[in-house]
This record gives sequence, C-alpha cells and structure tokens, in this order.
Amino acid sequence: MSRILIEARSLVKNFGSKTVLDQLNFTVHAGEPVALIGPNGAGKTTLFSILCGYLTPDSGQIQLFGQQPGTAALFGKVSALPQDAQLDPVFSLSRQLQLYGQLQGMNKATAQSEANRVLQLVDLNEYANAKATMLSHGMRKRVAIAQALLGQPELVLLDEPTAGLDPANALQIRQLIAKLSEQATFVISSHNIFELERLCGTVLYLEHGKLRQHSLTQQQQQQHAAATGYLNLLLEQADSARVKAALQQLAGVLRVEQPQKNEFAIYYDKSQAAALDITVLTLLRQQGWFYRSLSQGQTLEQQLFEVASG
Repeated sequence: MSRILIEARSLVKNFGSKTVLDQLNFTVHAGEPVALIGPNGAGKTTLFSILCGYLTPDSGQIQLFGQQPGTAALFGKVSALPQDAQLDPVFSLSRQLQLYGQLQGMNKATAQSEANRVLQLVDLNEYANAKATMLSHGMRKRVAIAQALLGQPELVLLDEPTAGLDPANALQIRQLIAKLSEQATFVISSHNIFELERLCGTVLYLEHGKLRQHSLTQQQQQQHAAATGYLNLLLEQADSARVKAALQQLAGVLRVEQPQKNEFAIYYDKSQAAALDITVLTLLRQQGWFYRSLSQGQTLEQQLFEVASG
C-alpha cells in the first residue's frame, strides 16, 4: 500500500447555520491524480482551504502526512494553486518564480535554478524572460502550475486548473498534469465530471456537504476481469429503435440499453465477442451511422450515479 498523504475522519465545517462539510471521511494515497468533483457550491473550495490550513474544521480530524494542516512540518511538502491565481504583469516569469522560491526559504541561486526547472517542466523555458501579458490564458495557467511545483512538493492541490480555458488548452493542461504525476500527487478540484475521467485514479464526489470516495482504478480492474463486457456508444442523429435492434443482433451481445437519446449501453459476453468494438464500428460504417464516441467500460458519471442509486 502506498503512503497515506491525506486522512480525514468525521470532518465537519459550518458557516453559521449552514453545514458545508458534513461528516467527511476519506483517504488519499500517493500515486495517481485524485479528482475532487462536485457541483458549484458543493464545498470543494472550503475543503481545499481546510487542507491548506486557511480554515479550521468545527469538528472531526484531518491530517496531511500525519500532521495538522498549516503546520511548519508541511512546509515544502504541500503546495496549492487557487482557481483565480494571477501573475504579476511587471516582472518576467523567471523573476517571479525566483521570488516565490526565495519566499520559500531558498537562496537566490537555488531559487533561480528552481525557476528554470519548473519552466522546463511546463515547456515554457523559452519564455523565461517574457512577461505574463505576452502569454495566452492557457500559457499563464501553465506558469501558475509551475509555481505550484517550486521546491518539489509531494502533494499539489489544484483548484479548477482548467477553468475558463477552451477545450484544446484544457486538454493540454490535463496532459501536463498526467506527465507531472510521476513527480507529485495531484488533487484536482473541478465541477466538470467528464474532464478528469481519464486522468484520475480516485474520485472524491462532494455534493450537499456529503462525500463519496470512488476508486476508478479498482473499478477498471473489476471491469477488465469480469466475464461481461460493456461498451458505451454515442451516436449523431439516428433512428434509435433501428440502431438498438441492429446492435442486439450482433454475436455475443447480451442486451442493449438506452440511457438517453442517441446513447446505447451494450452488454456482451467477452468469451463470444472479444473484439465487439471493431464489430460495432464495422456495423456503423455499413449502415452509414455517424458516432461521437465509443468507449470500453462505464463512464465516470455512470459509475458514480450507479453507486448512488444502488
């Protein structure tokens, strides 16, 4: 078992008569990125503020690396990037990062070396002498993430790191986090349930102050070992009844369900249809049906809400 980085037990936080966090219990281990997901106003930022030591819980316990949040023992081990973090328009990127390094206690030479290192990590070393006003929104986000990596922390908390980005830049940020996950464990807050599905191994789903912890890695292992396979097919406009009937005729298909318009859940016997995805794609091409996506296994949304309703 990997090292425990965060452990919360019966965590409660109230603002006046409103309970924002209600008896939260969860554990975060070192390793794959962790998603903290929930609708706007669910309490994600409040939880992040407690993890950083900015707020204290009203009851319960929470520890990072076995220490209370905000204590000196965590200095250099934990970093956080707020959603609306801004860069100074006056100083160059290198100078800003150097100053942040010195605020962490590094001497000037070490801070400059760290600034160069983290800019290299986010592929912006050629912009070291540029100012923030010269960068795109996506590039500024990458610099902000670089700032969070100064000093090589073991745990990095990112609050809505892709907020306000277009899909291409958001994808670039997710790919960057995936690459950097070899160096630190990321806990990433988002209200977008689809955004972090392929990036994170564990999901902490927060809603109305309650939290559920869900292991995507374990779910994927179970799905891989199961005798029954699952395909999720999303089409463009199509005759749903005709599509469903055609899918049910394929060899090995056990049943086809339709969660919503133009979406089909295909359950099949793996021993009879090991390459059903290829068969489905062939059928779609033959019939001239255009598809948006075809994925193995249940989506994160399906997994979470199946647990909730089960």
